[in-house]
Amino acid sequence: MLERTPFHARTSALMQGASWRRWAGFVVAGSYELTHDREYAAIRSAAALIDVSPLHKYRIAGPDAARFLDRIVTRDVSRCALGQVLYTPWCEADGKVIEDGTVSRLEDHRFRLTSAEPNLRWLQQNAPGLDVSIDDESDEIAALALQGPASRAILAQLAGEELQQLRYFRAASARLADVPVTVSRTGYTGDLGYELWVHRDDGERIWDVLVEVGTPYGLVPAGLVAMDIARIEAGLLLLGVDYISARDALIEAQKSSPFELNLGWAVNLKKPRFIGRSALLAERAHGSAWAFVGIEVEWDGLEQLYTDVGLPPQLPALPWRTSVPLYAQGRQIGYGTSGCWSPLLKRSLALAHVEQAFAEPGTMVEIEVTVEHRRKRASARVRRLPFFEPERKRA
Repeated sequence: MLERTPFHARTSALMQGASWRRWAGFVVAGSYELTHDREYAAIRSAAALIDVSPLHKYRIAGPDAARFLDRIVTRDVSRCALGQVLYTPWCEADGKVIEDGTVSRLEDHRFRLTSAEPNLRWLQQNAPGLDVSIDDESDEIAALALQGPASRAILAQLAGEELQQLRYFRAASARLADVPVTVSRTGYTGDLGYELWVHRDDGERIWDVLVEVGTPYGLVPAGLVAMDIARIEAGLLLLGVDYISARDALIEAQKSSPFELNLGWAVNLKKPRFIGRSALLAERAHGSAWAFVGIEVEWDGLEQLYTDVGLPPQLPALPWRTSVPLYAQGRQIGYGTSGCWSPLLKRSLALAHVEQAFAEPGTMVEIEVTVEHRRKRASARVRRLPFFEPERKRA
C-alpha cells in the first residue's frame, strides 16, 4: 500500500487525470493537468510548487555529529558553516557511490541529511564509538519545493526582508503565516528556488498560504514530470536512473565513482579519512574509466532520418529513462540514461555515460533512435553540463 504525503488532500483535489507516480513508497503527482506543459513553463518563467516530501530525512545530532558526517560523506563537513547546505555523495569502501543528497547544518551540533532511498541502517552501522544520535524524521517533516524566477518575490511577500538575502545553498529558520519553517535555497530544477521544511501538521497551512500569495505571480503546482525535464536541463543525477547505487549493483560494471558521475568537485581528498578515500585517491592518480556528460542531438541529422521515411520528426512528449547506446568510431562507447526534448532550449538532450576518451565537450558521437520501428543512429555532440544554468540560480 502506497503512503500519502502530508499534502495529499491538496494535491489530489487538483488532479485532472490520474497521472500519479510512485516515489519512495509514496504516491505523488506526475502532472496535475492532462499535460505537463504549463507546469514546466511555471518552473522556468514564474514559479512552481512541488511536493518533495518523500525524501528521506535524518536528524544527526550530538557533540560528534560533524565528525560522524565527515566519516561517511566525501565533502568536508568540518568546514560547513552554521546555516550552510552541502550537496554530497557517499561511498562504499571501494569508492563507488551509494547515494547522493544534502547535509544542512541547522545548529552547531545538529544536521539534517536528505536522501532518495533509506539509509538509516547504514548510518547507524558507521556510528560506533561516536557521541551522536541518528533519528529518522522522514514522516515528521513535510517538504515543498518553491522553484522558479518568481520564487524569491513570493517568499518576500510572506517573510519580508528576512529571506531576501538568503544565499545559494544556505538555510535559515523563518515564520511563514505564523508557522515555523526551515527554508533552504536549494532545489532539483537548476533554477532560482527554495525548499521549505515544516512539521507535517502544518503542511497544509503552508501550502495554502503559498498558493494564495503565489497565484498573482503565476505560481502553479507542478508534478514530477515537469521537474524531471528541468533536472535533465540542469544536468542533475537521478538515483536508479542515471546511476545505480553500489548497494544495489549486481555486478561491478554497474557501479560508479563520484569522478565517473561528474562529482569530482564534491570529493575532498584532503580530509584525513572517510569511507572510500583510499580507493578514490588511487582513481584520481590513475584516471577514471568513465565520464558523465551531456549529449545534444544534432537536429538536421535527426530530421533527415524521419524525412527518409516520409515523416516529420517525432519528439518525445515525456522525458525518457532508458538505456540508449552511444557510438563512435564504429563501436559502442557509452549509453544515455535519461533525456528529453527541452521546451526552453528547443533541443533534444540526454544525460550519458561515455568512455573517458570521448568525454571532451564537442566530441561527435551517434545516439541510437528508433524511426518507424527501425533502429537508426543520429549524430550528436558531447556537451558540458549543465545544459541550462541561469544567473538567477545563484544571484
